[in-house]
Amino acid sequence: MDQTSQVSTQLRWISACYFFFFAILGVMVPYLGVFFENRGFNAQEIGFLLAILMATRIIAPNVWAMVADRTGMRAQLVKWGAAAAAVSYLTFFYDGSFTYLAISLCVYTFFWNAILAQLEVITLETLGENTSRYGAIRSFGSLGYLVFVVGVGFGISLWGTEILPYVGMVLFIGLLLSALPLPSDRAVVKRKGDTPKLVLDKGIVWFLISAILLQMSAGPFYGFFVLYLKQAGYTEAVAGIYVAVGVLAEILMFMIAPKLLGRFGVKRLLVVSLGFTGIRWLLMAYLVDSVIWLGLSQLLHAFTFGLVHAASIQFVHSRFDASHRSKGQALYASLSFGVGGALGTWLCGMIWGDGSGAYLAWIGAAICAFLAMLAAYFIPKQVNSNQYTA
Repeated sequence: MDQTSQVSTQLRWISACYFFFFAILGVMVPYLGVFFENRGFNAQEIGFLLAILMATRIIAPNVWAMVADRTGMRAQLVKWGAAAAAVSYLTFFYDGSFTYLAISLCVYTFFWNAILAQLEVITLETLGENTSRYGAIRSFGSLGYLVFVVGVGFGISLWGTEILPYVGMVLFIGLLLSALPLPSDRAVVKRKGDTPKLVLDKGIVWFLISAILLQMSAGPFYGFFVLYLKQAGYTEAVAGIYVAVGVLAEILMFMIAPKLLGRFGVKRLLVVSLGFTGIRWLLMAYLVDSVIWLGLSQLLHAFTFGLVHAASIQFVHSRFDASHRSKGQALYASLSFGVGGALGTWLCGMIWGDGSGAYLAWIGAAICAFLAMLAAYFIPKQVNSNQYTA
């Protein structure tokens, strides 16, 4: 098999990994809150449990990134993580106490959350100079999310929330089977003395602050969106369709993101996208009863996640040396989705209460999004790989 065929085959398996990884996310993020509510937990307990899902992203990607950058064993780590996540997910089938479920979440999400940063590096290094194809590969993840967020929404309406563990198990097995064919060739690792020092310049710092604030703003969406729509009179199936509308917009954005990035650059697109995100959360706070405005708010997911994520991955890949790329992706994932996501979900649970303060959580989310926009504005323009200007 020639090199071109090998690369094409590898990209197909990488696409499958994205599909199953984000399909799992499409089951967990919208519906775990409803699952825990039906298990008898209150909003504060649900917020804490969902925060664990985000919090394991703080530690797991960084631990595995250190191993990956020292050994070059990126594909092997993806395989081991997928296997360990599938096995430890079996603990989720038991109808245990709050403490038991918290421990179960800690264990299997640790292994699951360790995978994505390595998968991103493998994808970009496989693409080489064709990084513009990233959006097309990553869109398979959005497709997986779309299929299962809709399917599970209808499934819950028919059979109840207890189908979640079974669907999740199938997806974890699918992720493992997709990861196994990835080539086990080790990435070239520089000797310790030849490795440049990891430096976080002010551009990276402002970028990370913006990323943390953005994910804090997404706390109500990731943890309580379906509960919020149920409170407004929508069913789980309808909520799933609205989530799907957002994911469709995200997929379309991934398709055109390379052209937008080439024309406008990362900073400008981040500022615009974060501004739209703030508007989106205000629509959720005040106009959730309108099917039209609710639909528009979901279309803005193209900016909240699609364009922001495409720009962020390119930013990290270009600003970190090859010997630190795993650390760079892990740092981005752990601080944004980990610290920011956990704080946002936990705080949302505290504000939510019995549901009467739900709109306040969305207003707080909008404030965080606008602060994220301000932080992105302060990212200095890159002159070359080591110099910046305001």
